Amino acid sequence: MPYINLQITKGATRDQKAEIVRDFTATLVRVLGKNPANTHIVIQEIEREDWGHAGELIDKPREPGKA
Repeated sequence: MPYINLQITKGATRDQKAEIVRDFTATLVRVLGKNPANTHIVIQEIEREDWGHAGELIDKPREPGKA
């Protein structure tokens, strides 16, 4: 039973999430031969203020020239 837990920052539309579920499921079927009926994908949306990267919360505006 494949299980994918995807965490993203908030803001994706329902259509975007549906596409992710379709594409991830198709990849598991194509690459690993998994049964799509047994595939579970959970999308968790995280507030930007609750997500940190490189020592900073990502809701903080970036300095020009920094990725």
